[in-house]
Amino acid sequence: MPAALIARESLRQVLFDGVDVLGLREDEVRKIRGRRIAMIFQDPMTSLNPFMKISRQLMEITRLHLGYSKREAYNHAIKMLETVGIPDARSRVDSYPHEFSGGMRQRVMIAMALSCEPELLIADEPTTALDVTIQAQILELIKTLKRATGTSVILITHDLGVVAGMTDHLIVMYAGKIFEQAPTAQLFALPGNPYTKGLLRSVPDPTAQQGELYQIPGLPPDLARLPRGCPFAPRCQRAEEICEREFPPFVQLTAEHFSLCHFANEVYEASKAEREQ
Repeated sequence: MPAALIARESLRQVLFDGVDVLGLREDEVRKIRGRRIAMIFQDPMTSLNPFMKISRQLMEITRLHLGYSKREAYNHAIKMLETVGIPDARSRVDSYPHEFSGGMRQRVMIAMALSCEPELLIADEPTTALDVTIQAQILELIKTLKRATGTSVILITHDLGVVAGMTDHLIVMYAGKIFEQAPTAQLFALPGNPYTKGLLRSVPDPTAQQGELYQIPGLPPDLARLPRGCPFAPRCQRAEEICEREFPPFVQLTAEHFSLCHFANEVYEASKAEREQ
């Protein structure tokens, strides 16, 4: 089964495969970081060391975690570059990061992250700095490698189009809180939270007549001074006095669908009614 990563803010825990990572010693965390949990960062140019050859940066992780010799690690680095679609990998492996394009640098980051076949891959806005063509290639590569290796992927993104095409389960966050979570198709079809409905309404519809784009009113709150009640209440059209006074409950709408809202059931039923029209 895929490894589970669960964050519990109130208990200050990060559970990975049943173990609280925050309670581990640094040497124990190092055995997990890069080996069982790997990460693709948002900007590969600032994540790769500009003074080190690509080969050395790829070799470091397999020598540390898999005990490879220099020759084994070097050959594995070439294999991983080939796996992520770097052309002529054997001659490019000793290049420096600045000699690669943005898309190729992101492929190097993916190769590095998958070198030890981790159980969990965290991808933080992996296509932000790329044009749409390269973006599509990188996302398809992640999907292909996920199927091939069985690695679970947590994708962090603001792009709802990427979310719709890449994910099975979706968590919507606002002001550092989980506002809604559900299987992706269910959440897109029947949102149960005013914030989620606002996000979906903000996505331009290419089939609709040209008009003014919708935007959620107001501004995000100051995270250092969150209101006592619901963080979204000042911007929410459904908010009532209770929303400003009390923090909302996490309401179960279906077996796998949850929403952080005093009126979650009402919003969910309204989404049903709108869909049936």
